[in-house]
Amino acid sequence: MQMSENSLERRIDVTVPVALFNQEVTKRLQKLAHTVKLHGFRPGKVPLKVVAQQFGPQVRQEVLEGELETRFGNAVREQSLKVAGFPKFEQKSEGEENLVFGATFEIYPEVVIGDISASNITRPVYEIGKADIERTIETLRKQRGVFEPEDRAAQSGDKVDIDFIGKIDGEAFEGGTAKGVEVILGQGSMIPGFEDAILGMKAGETKSAEVTFPEDYHGREVAGKKAVFDITLNRVEGLKLPEVDEEFAKSLGIESGDMEAVRAEIEGNLKREIKRRIQSKMKDQVMQILLDSTKIELPKSLVEMEKHRLAEQARQDLEARGMKAKDMPIPRELFEEQANRRVTLGLILSELVNQHELHAKPDQIRAVIEEFAQNYEHPEEVVRWHYADASRLNDAESLVLEDNVVEWALASAKVDDKPVTFEELMGA
Repeated sequence: MQMSENSLERRIDVTVPVALFNQEVTKRLQKLAHTVKLHGFRPGKVPLKVVAQQFGPQVRQEVLEGELETRFGNAVREQSLKVAGFPKFEQKSEGEENLVFGATFEIYPEVVIGDISASNITRPVYEIGKADIERTIETLRKQRGVFEPEDRAAQSGDKVDIDFIGKIDGEAFEGGTAKGVEVILGQGSMIPGFEDAILGMKAGETKSAEVTFPEDYHGREVAGKKAVFDITLNRVEGLKLPEVDEEFAKSLGIESGDMEAVRAEIEGNLKREIKRRIQSKMKDQVMQILLDSTKIELPKSLVEMEKHRLAEQARQDLEARGMKAKDMPIPRELFEEQANRRVTLGLILSELVNQHELHAKPDQIRAVIEEFAQNYEHPEEVVRWHYADASRLNDAESLVLEDNVVEWALASAKVDDKPVTFEELMGA
């Protein structure tokens, strides 16, 4: 076995006996002759010579690939090598007795997990209270609210119907004039200062407002410039919220109409979301600590495979959004950093799982699936769907493995509890 400048790259010779190769090719051609259908011959009566002329090159290639794969596999097992990616074969010689190929491949690196005992992990702490539940109810009310006409001045949260004419240096500009535009005040959908001018106006009033377009405004011809808008307010509509009553509870899927049942369900959902957010923040910290403390030489083949996978995933995402990305060139280099990170973490997690026996247990996998299923109307059906196909359990198993690694890290590093606000935890 030979080594190169890449310390993970290896080269070995793979020998295929010519007699054995020819024997296997003949056997396959004879088998094919019994089943192949060719014009001018009855089924099963095609001469072997004709079959060889028609299918010989394809059969020889298939036999050669099979022999190389088998003999390469035997060779690396004998030398206890863990192959990363796929080998590249190059023919070195062709004699009367043997075909000799050189196989170039990479092996998995030795992974030595760094010491994380001195690392600090911050664990967010937050307890759900009544205020969180009532705030969620208010959010749900707003989502189900309807706008109704109001005979008063416009205020934040109202939906207004407006006409406007914009001018720069006294001249109207393209895109600066519109009629019947609906704007919900306070959402920041217009340029800074525009909505502020509408606040306090009543239907039928016209007002001039001077505003400045942002420097990074998408319309380059007006970016950074000052404009004067003549705004006419046609209509004011206020948001009418539903009463917190039996009908409201039923609209949320609580057939009994009991608001206490609504609050109980909201509390359960919030607790699950809080738990998920805390786990996510802890996991991010642990993964970064592991990356910082463990240095690995990465097999180039694994990184290339991951770049290809990420590029294809990006293509599928674009297709899902309605873009014709099937033949769109997506440079793999865009995913270099992400691929390196993912491959590195994959190697680290694999070593930790094996070294500390952090494998996912069946009861852990079921617990993850059952918790996920609580987000659906019929949880039991979601659980059954996952267990109907073993491949569907892979995502849950991966989550459990990551959680087990996080638990191991929490027991190994320094952990500081830090009280946080609801908004901090939710990223609001």
